[in-house]
Amino acid sequence: MLAKNSTVPGRAFLGAAVLILVLLGWTLPASAEQRFMTVGTAGVTGVYYPVGGALCRLVNRGQDDHGLRCSAESTEGSIFNINALRGGELDVAIVQSDWQYHAYHGSDRFADAGAFEDLRSLFSLQVEAFTVAVRPDADVETFADLRGKRVNIGNPGSGQRGTMNVVMDALGWDYDEFARTAELPSREQAQALCDNEVDAIVFVVGHPTGSIQEPISTCDARLVPVTHEDIDQLVDDTPYYLSTEIPGGMYPGHDEPVRTFGVGATLVTTADASDTLVRAVMSAVFDNLDTFRELHPALEILEPATMLREGRSAPVHDAARAYLEEAGYGEYLD
Repeated sequence: MLAKNSTVPGRAFLGAAVLILVLLGWTLPASAEQRFMTVGTAGVTGVYYPVGGALCRLVNRGQDDHGLRCSAESTEGSIFNINALRGGELDVAIVQSDWQYHAYHGSDRFADAGAFEDLRSLFSLQVEAFTVAVRPDADVETFADLRGKRVNIGNPGSGQRGTMNVVMDALGWDYDEFARTAELPSREQAQALCDNEVDAIVFVVGHPTGSIQEPISTCDARLVPVTHEDIDQLVDDTPYYLSTEIPGGMYPGHDEPVRTFGVGATLVTTADASDTLVRAVMSAVFDNLDTFRELHPALEILEPATMLREGRSAPVHDAARAYLEEAGYGEYLD
């Protein structure tokens, strides 16, 4: 009896195993197709991180179709993102147009690594203004007044640090011009300004942004213009820079526009990125452009012509080009 009855649990186990296998047979293909994609952004207080989150939100709406799960990752910024793309640690990244140019051509900070020939562009996003905010008691009215002040120049590897280096070179300055330099990441610099640890902070960012709103609201920080004949010459001589201004009325106490220069924020990937991934990103944005514009104030003025014509140095990914031509945007590619 014991031997006869002992076969019952075995049969039950076998039946359960068969049932599980049958169920897995139905579910494995779908789960096997699910893949994760990571978008490199920048600090959480800037614009890149929420814009990356907005992009992922739209990509994830189509997860049942393409099997991708998108997540935005906070990083140290453009230069870090490009190196991470090159190392296969990111799938897609938001980078400044100047660093896209230098990475693809192997110049400036990327001279030692050489040209990143597999870098591919997707489209451009918002304009990023070179922004200088100062304490109200700093006695600074223009960028030239920063001499002798305590200035946060940005952490190594960030786009703001790289652009600050370019500005310093254009003016013929070195960092000894300042009383002290700090290398704080963007997420820490507003607090440092309000705590009187520095007199000024620099940031390359789309507006409006909480990283600038915070010190203006908390400690009456002010934006100062970045105007100089050497800066004008830099813009004229450089394909990825443009004259711009921070519109008036965006921040308390700043009713008039603030003149400066800037770059474009661009979305990039690599030649190895799958067609599925690239099409998922392109369709998420361009099939839902009105919705995308509504997801962050910096995206409100996006138009296909500027998104596809400006800020591009690396070739457009083949799958992105194919999608754009099919979707009726081919006229903006050349």
